[in-house]
Amino acid sequence: MTAGDSAYLLGTIDLSAAGLRSKMLLGDLDGDGRMEILMVQADGGIDDRYVPHQVQCLTAYDLEGRMLWQVGEPDPNAGGPGSDYPAQIWDIDGDGANEVLCVMGKRFLVLDGATGKVKQRYELPDPEAHDCIVIADLTGAGRPQDMILKNRYKKMWALDRDFRLLWTHEGNTGHFPWVYDFDGDGRDEVMAGYDMLDHDGRKLWSCRELDDHADCIWVGDVNGDGEPEIVIGGSVTVMYDAQGRELWRYEGSVESQHVALGKFRGDMPGLQIAGLDRIVRGNANGKDGMFLLDAEGRELWKEDRQTKGWLTIIEPISGWDDGPLDYILAYRRGGGVTPTLYDGEMNPVTVFPEDGYVVHADLLGAGRENVVVYGQERAFIYASQPDGLTAKRPGVPLPQTKRLYSSTLYPGGEVPLAQAAGSMAKGENR
Repeated sequence: MTAGDSAYLLGTIDLSAAGLRSKMLLGDLDGDGRMEILMVQADGGIDDRYVPHQVQCLTAYDLEGRMLWQVGEPDPNAGGPGSDYPAQIWDIDGDGANEVLCVMGKRFLVLDGATGKVKQRYELPDPEAHDCIVIADLTGAGRPQDMILKNRYKKMWALDRDFRLLWTHEGNTGHFPWVYDFDGDGRDEVMAGYDMLDHDGRKLWSCRELDDHADCIWVGDVNGDGEPEIVIGGSVTVMYDAQGRELWRYEGSVESQHVALGKFRGDMPGLQIAGLDRIVRGNANGKDGMFLLDAEGRELWKEDRQTKGWLTIIEPISGWDDGPLDYILAYRRGGGVTPTLYDGEMNPVTVFPEDGYVVHADLLGAGRENVVVYGQERAFIYASQPDGLTAKRPGVPLPQTKRLYSSTLYPGGEVPLAQAAGSMAKGENR
């Protein structure tokens, strides 16, 4: 059954038992070779502009919509997605099976992914240390097993896998810090908003003359020099090298709420930077617009949007089809515009018929991304091929990529260094 241009509807799922305003995470929770769906409902009764959410309820489903387990009880007065929900899926103990990490009931919990049973409980380092969960390798273990917690904007706590405090940092932390081993010493540095921190929390350098806070952070070899650059979206879109030198800034936007790195154009070198400008905020006549920059920060195009809507989220998607280029995924557009994949010329490639939030991953181990559009009651699973929902390698657990264990309302990410040189490496670390 086709749905939109070049998309096939593989299945639908009734999500009503998970409760209102739940966020979707994806991961192979039971190691069966297919990803499962985890719906995360947040607590209500707070002003999430200033106070971070906790988790109210977790509900796991398989791809046929069977509920596997539920922890907590759905609340009809649950909070909404104005900020991150503190939950991730990752094999934190290295036993080969994914756990669910979350903050619930004022404690940090580690749950068995297959059953939802609590494996560990830890006291938080601070009552508000639960704005989001960032998973990192700060101690040189060879795999991510440390965690960073933060409050909304001012302080971070780094902890090892046994929840022992490693260090704290105070500053303008932005929404979701991004971790990456820039110096190749086997331990992650942390881009914490506008501050670059070493693995031990020591500040290495800070961005200059940037207002407000960092909305999203991306890492990739944008200019093709073989070294990773850092692109930050916030008051402007700006690119730095790993030593803190500003390479360019794009000031042709009011508020660069989202940026996304990808190989969206095949007619120019390096990577391109897609962006989302919030032109008019916060009212019924709000307006946003997408834009695209080349590797040197020059504007290639900017959308002259004719429909209302100012809350669009954009992400790159790699491996949706067999083409060589990435697409720009845009959703939560408003104005009657449903989730759409755009090419590097801003042409719609695939228009999904259902509106809602969107997640994407290789759900079946097929080497291609699936797109899941979901709302309050139902989820719709799409593919570019008329596949079924059978695992390609049953019983072989699917890897949890960094993009999936770094889920956030403010999508950041990284692009493999080889991609700017022409190797697409579809799906890796994305």
